[in-house]
Amino acid sequence: MTYSGAVKVGGPADVHELRDLMISKIAVGPMDNNAYLLRCRATDEQLLIDAANDASALIGLIGDDGIASVVTTHQHGDHWQALAEVVAATGARTYAGRDDTDGIPVPTDVPVDDGDTIRVGHVELTARHLVGHTPGSIALVYDDPHGHPHVFTGDCLFPGGVGNTRKDPKAFASLIRDVETKIFDALPDETWVYPGHGNDTTLGAERPHLPEWHARGW
Repeated sequence: MTYSGAVKVGGPADVHELRDLMISKIAVGPMDNNAYLLRCRATDEQLLIDAANDASALIGLIGDDGIASVVTTHQHGDHWQALAEVVAATGARTYAGRDDTDGIPVPTDVPVDDGDTIRVGHVELTARHLVGHTPGSIALVYDDPHGHPHVFTGDCLFPGGVGNTRKDPKAFASLIRDVETKIFDALPDETWVYPGHGNDTTLGAERPHLPEWHARGW
């Protein structure tokens, strides 16, 4: 079936099958968080992005092969409610943006800086530090050698705007600057965007609206 990225809490995962990587998206918890399981096709190694909630659902999605790593996109509690249980069950290494590690109650094994590479099997993900939603929010970019890029944006970019900056003009200016320079300016319109909540989008769908976002200030 064609991947749509539309998932519901309690429903099945939607699977985006790329040549080198399988991406399974599931919605969990009362805040309708997205979690993403990435599987390298060459090695079967797996990585989870945001152990947000419902550890049993996430562990069921992971299956018997386990995971090597869990990346937490940022320190807000709705993105790590199941982290301790998932790590205890799998022994996975934990990754998070360096400036957010103090806000995550599960120890971070590998603090992540802008431009760092995180690997899942033979697949490389590039971390981009996007400041404003939280001090250490990170996005992960997979530049598919066989197609267009894919970016996991946490709560920094959604269909219709950047993440919540709580009416703080400085935080908004920082976040939209980082999203523009590190995401929109660096990646093509075909780039598929996987956000921390809700439906997916593409940079091409969102790019025409950047002036509106600047004007409204959120």
